[in-house]
Amino acid sequence: MKLFTLFTSLFYLISITLATSSSPNKFEQYQSLSRLAPIQLDDSSYDDLTSKPRDYYAAVILTAMESRFGCVLCREFQPEFDLIARSWNKGSTPDDFKLLFGTLDFNNGKAAFQRLMLQTAPVLLVFPPTIGPYARVDDSPMRFDFSGPISADQVYAWINRHLPDGPKPPLVRPINYMRIVSGVTILMGVVTLFTVLSPYILPIVRNRNLWAAFSLVAILLFTSGHMFNHIRKVPYVAGDGRGGISYFAGGFSNQFGMETQIVAAMYAVLSFSAIGLAMKVPRIADKKSQQVAVVIWGVVLLGTYSFLLSVFRAKNGGYPFFLPPF
Repeated sequence: MKLFTLFTSLFYLISITLATSSSPNKFEQYQSLSRLAPIQLDDSSYDDLTSKPRDYYAAVILTAMESRFGCVLCREFQPEFDLIARSWNKGSTPDDFKLLFGTLDFNNGKAAFQRLMLQTAPVLLVFPPTIGPYARVDDSPMRFDFSGPISADQVYAWINRHLPDGPKPPLVRPINYMRIVSGVTILMGVVTLFTVLSPYILPIVRNRNLWAAFSLVAILLFTSGHMFNHIRKVPYVAGDGRGGISYFAGGFSNQFGMETQIVAAMYAVLSFSAIGLAMKVPRIADKKSQQVAVVIWGVVLLGTYSFLLSVFRAKNGGYPFFLPPF
């Protein structure tokens, strides 16, 4: 009887030893299958990788890559997931910290999809270890559902939040030499084009009248309330309550789109009147023509400014100033 008890105890110790040593061997086995890209799994290997006991983390993405499934997000994110696995496997981690990356496609893992009752893809599952220094009491997998296009940086940050504290390999994107070559080629083309066309372009760029015109148009737009219309999304016109159309909104803090255009036109007329009186009229050689020009520009300036003041009074009855004829 004592001999039987001894053999039973010895068999139990051997079983425990084999159970605790199977997980590290399993980790090394799967790690040797793919040291850069994620491990390509099927139903049996998925069950074996995620089975207990395990002393490692396992990040498995369940996807459907074939075009007949219409999962565009699956095909778009797969290179990003490969980048995550490659960056992790190339980086340095503590010896007792283990993480495996795997990919389970629907064609190879229909049973797993049915068991998890997945109706959409891709889905990322992170399985925590059940034994070892990083074991968790709750060993259920963490799940990340994709609601739209997501980059590797976002998913990698989410994975790191569910891993223990400590140094982790950075996410390293490979150098895109094609983009560099394309950028240099485009830059050289722009420099060459500018060098060839500079005798024709520089006189236009250095033209003071052109810059003055652009500046004047910009000033008129912004002082008349163009940005206010875009920010507030104001209506273009509104009814006056009597079957007509109101072009001016009551109050200084309100305006219509048409009102902005009218005010900008008045500002433009006033600006050109002042410019004409200050720059154009003095250059007229004939004195009578100069006097006529002064009268014309003066009348235009007076009438436009009078109309502008009347608009201000219409928007706010308390505005105290006015100028004939309006």
